[in-house]
Amino acid sequence: MKQKDNQHIDPLERDEEMSKEATPEQEMSSGEVKEDKLTGEPEPANLPEQLVELQQKYDELNNSYLRLHAEFDNFRKRTLKEKADLIKSGGERVLLDVISLVDDFERALVILHEAEDREAMLEGMNLIYGKFTNFLKQHGVKEIEAIGQPFDADRFEAVTTIPVQDESQKGTVVDCIMKGYALNDKIIRFPKVIVGE
Repeated sequence: MKQKDNQHIDPLERDEEMSKEATPEQEMSSGEVKEDKLTGEPEPANLPEQLVELQQKYDELNNSYLRLHAEFDNFRKRTLKEKADLIKSGGERVLLDVISLVDDFERALVILHEAEDREAMLEGMNLIYGKFTNFLKQHGVKEIEAIGQPFDADRFEAVTTIPVQDESQKGTVVDCIMKGYALNDKIIRFPKVIVGE
């Protein structure tokens, strides 16, 4: 019996063995479907086309996301700038109104130095005071009523207490040392009051 040595295989026999084994491309072309080694499911024949389509969809979505992100960033920056401008110049209108009141005071001071008529001076000061109170009302500032109100620590700042003879005045504000003001229902300066006990 003659043994074949692995190193000395006849080239013709080798060609025959290789022709018996089919390559993956030959299997696909022969109509057989190649299976995915991980899932055991058949692999689609048009895998490169699907990859190209998926890449295009990914690129479109990514571009859309980047554009949206850039638009939002621009919107955020624009909004912050507008807010900063409002804060910076928001008091301009108020200051212009105050300047007109300062003009009135300057005119009143000139007249005070020259005039001897006490009644005229008082009338001028009352007019300026009226302009100031109207100015505050126009800008939403209201004086907080204090005297005669029941004491509320959330609305008033008690400086001291004094004994009262009338029982109805106990626990109420009997005097106001410094007026308080509210801006649109928010207290911006608490009234300093004396409370009866």
